[in-house]
Amino acid sequence: MAVIDEMKAGFARSTMLMKIIWINIAIFVALRLVAISTMFTGHTLLIDTVLHWVELPSSPALLITRPWTIISYMFAQYDLIHILFNMLWLYWFGTMFRMCCTARQMMALYIIGGIAGGLLFIVAYNCLPVFIHSTGWLIGSSASVIAIVTATAILMPDFRMHLFLIGAVSLKWIAIATIVLVLVGISGTNAGGEISHVGGILAGALFATRLRKGHDITAGPNRVIDNIVNAFKGIRRPAPAPRRTSTPRMSDADRRELDIILDKIKKSGYSALTPAERKRLFDLSRNIRN
Repeated sequence: MAVIDEMKAGFARSTMLMKIIWINIAIFVALRLVAISTMFTGHTLLIDTVLHWVELPSSPALLITRPWTIISYMFAQYDLIHILFNMLWLYWFGTMFRMCCTARQMMALYIIGGIAGGLLFIVAYNCLPVFIHSTGWLIGSSASVIAIVTATAILMPDFRMHLFLIGAVSLKWIAIATIVLVLVGISGTNAGGEISHVGGILAGALFATRLRKGHDITAGPNRVIDNIVNAFKGIRRPAPAPRRTSTPRMSDADRRELDIILDKIKKSGYSALTPAERKRLFDLSRNIRN
């Protein structure tokens, strides 16, 4: 019990980005433990049944019987390489995303990207001739992650990321390469999954372009999430957060400086920042607590 309590406390202290990653890892481990137990008990087909309760079906009739899968599929992975790639990509780009946006915006965009990818997946399977008379199942956080990747690349196109064996590369080129790979992959064996990635790309692009014009598409979903959480807790109206008595990690002057830089990004984009402002943004963002 002490270990479980320690894990709960660690999860509560972690940032929103790490909470998303830990949830993905926990579900992956749970699914793998089920697979191991079914293998030793001889009920190997049971894991397929379990997966179908978290995967998103392409059939609207099946979706009606398990509507939660429009959310559960984007937090579940079953393949080891799949989860490693997605979580690394999410950590890298999620960290950069937090330099210019809030943790709440990231969480909402993760969900919006996943829903957009899931809906496009369902539409494709029910409208495109190539998928006629076939049922697909979607699992994985790729659509959600690529939404954050796309939004980050649009908001900070000239921010350089160091890649192994390649060196420093601007985010815009990484995003373009990712999109090209997605489009090429549509003609492959995982066409349905790649189509869902397109939904995530569109969601991320919509968020970033609207945010640069002063409109936040995550505001509405965040209000819905707040209402659900408050209803679940039996609270109609959220109580004001108590003021911290500890010494703040960022002074008022630093906060004002950060606000000025973020306003400049929203109005003119990350590329409008001077080298000194970019360095200052990075230094200040490290002191922000989620």
